[in-house]
Amino acid sequence: MQLLLIHSDYIEYETKKQTPVAEKIEESLKSGRLEEALTAFMAVESVDEANPEETIEKTVSEIEKVAAQVKTNRVMLYPYAHLSSDLSSPKVAVQVLKGIETALSGKYEVKRAPFGWYKAFNISCKGHPLSELSRSIRPEETTKAAGKVEASGEKEEVVSEALKAEGTAKSYWRILTTDGELHEVENFDLTPYPKLQKFVNYEISKSRAVERAPPHVELMRRLELADYEPGSDSGNMRYYPKGRLVKSLLENYVLDVATDFGAMEVETPIMYDMNHPTLKKYLDRFPARQYSIESDKRQMFLRFAACFGQFLMNHDMTISYRNLPLRMIEMTRYSFRKEQRGELVGLRRLRAFTMPDMHTLCADMDQAVDQFKQQYDLCINVLENMGIYVKDYEVAIRFTKDFYESNKELIVNMAKTVDKPVLVEMWDTRFFYFVLKFEFNFVDALAKASALSTVQIDVENAERYDISYVSADGKLERPTVLHCSPSGAIERCIYALLEKAAMETEEGKVPMLPVWLSPTQVRIVPISEKHFAFAEEVSQKLDCRVDIDDRDLSIGKKVREAGREWVPYVVVIGDKEVEDGTINVTVREESGQDKPKKVQITPEELNARIRGEIAGKPYKKLPLAKYLSVRPKFF
Repeated sequence: MQLLLIHSDYIEYETKKQTPVAEKIEESLKSGRLEEALTAFMAVESVDEANPEETIEKTVSEIEKVAAQVKTNRVMLYPYAHLSSDLSSPKVAVQVLKGIETALSGKYEVKRAPFGWYKAFNISCKGHPLSELSRSIRPEETTKAAGKVEASGEKEEVVSEALKAEGTAKSYWRILTTDGELHEVENFDLTPYPKLQKFVNYEISKSRAVERAPPHVELMRRLELADYEPGSDSGNMRYYPKGRLVKSLLENYVLDVATDFGAMEVETPIMYDMNHPTLKKYLDRFPARQYSIESDKRQMFLRFAACFGQFLMNHDMTISYRNLPLRMIEMTRYSFRKEQRGELVGLRRLRAFTMPDMHTLCADMDQAVDQFKQQYDLCINVLENMGIYVKDYEVAIRFTKDFYESNKELIVNMAKTVDKPVLVEMWDTRFFYFVLKFEFNFVDALAKASALSTVQIDVENAERYDISYVSADGKLERPTVLHCSPSGAIERCIYALLEKAAMETEEGKVPMLPVWLSPTQVRIVPISEKHFAFAEEVSQKLDCRVDIDDRDLSIGKKVREAGREWVPYVVVIGDKEVEDGTINVTVREESGQDKPKKVQITPEELNARIRGEIAGKPYKKLPLAKYLSVRPKFF
């Protein structure tokens, strides 16, 4: 079943002509109008034939949930075959439509447009964030089959109970403002917050598929960072030397921050037994699709996080209350999630990704809340040092109603810290293993959002994995667990930096990566061969990633290419520089798109400036040959 839900001022239709499969109707059904209604455009699909009753039940539940959110008691059911290219038989379609009508009629004023007729219709959409929503509904027995891929012999996709619950869980969406007030989304003016408005629309619509490539895909190729790998599964990437450098620097930075925060770095397997009693239970509590493989006649799965390995390690440890809070981190290269094909694009959503995964064992909820506060601030600082600021992302906070009522000050302070409204999702009942989580979500040029940093308070897994610590009075106690990814997936950080640069270009700014992440930090462009020796001499005085463009090209083309590669500092060397011992430097960060900023300084002054900009960040050497004439092209 494909479902398009429109909250409308009015919907009206008029039948024009029968099709060969048109149902017989009375004269009164040949036209209809409903005001202040939720209009459900529906396409019944072939997969619904496996269990029409379940399709009816799930569709009714979804319509009721949205009707409650938009506060209407009128529903128009409108068959709309154009939503799908895989339609059910007309008999099943009419059966499902009539079943939905019957189920809703006792609670709502319901009208159903007839099936199999050409119809003219007019609709006025209200235009608030909840007024246009789409849903895909599948009978349970078809869920696994839908996850199969074409390759012969591949195992069925494993879909967790939590992932199924995520599609059906009833949640309440609110906007939390810095004064602590919760506002219903449809009644809150999002106009002054265009990024938040895009994020709200994205979250509530649950539309994850992309229609075209976002700007970062062209940039990751042109900058020779990364590209798709046609020889692998979709969502697995190849990284060229420059991309590997950027990725490695980000990985090392997050590990350094976590170590300074008190986390111990560990390493755990990427493959686990799907029938391990503890892991099997956890699989059903985590909303992700898994890769499954067979090894020695055992069904295994590839990890989607470091939780399994770290929790199994915690189970075998002897832990005292004096050790708490106890923090461990792993840079999971790689984690795997069987994301759906239509959602895979560039570095935004992958099937194999690098996730910094930190877990903290806390003595009790009070200590967990204290750690949560600290890690919230930690995540803000991590992204800021990568060049992704509070203004660049939107905050989502998700919690159970009970937790909110007991910890309102904590949650309100999260909005105060970022000093802007945030999106809230609240559940009456806890469907997942956490009672509180936040994400920092980057909204890209296509108005799609991707989660970066996150922290979650987990109230289930200490019990599930039999993790305990010895309290001050010698008793065994269960800790409360925090899950934290200080940056989110490393690939997504690169995606966010590239998308941000693309959007800033549209605003007239010069795009660039932070200097500490730039593959080439200084490019020296000698005007002719007689300047090569001085160019080499200057390069020796610069304690950074410096290369020399010795190719037989015009100076203008060399400088333009350095600009297209986003090199932060471009040094042109001619007779004057050789005579004076100074260098002519174009400073990218201070330049406009049509007005480069140039300064005449000494090599020592340039070196001091760069060392100041990259101080406290990881450093790696130039990833390619120093002289451009001997470099290969990767794209």
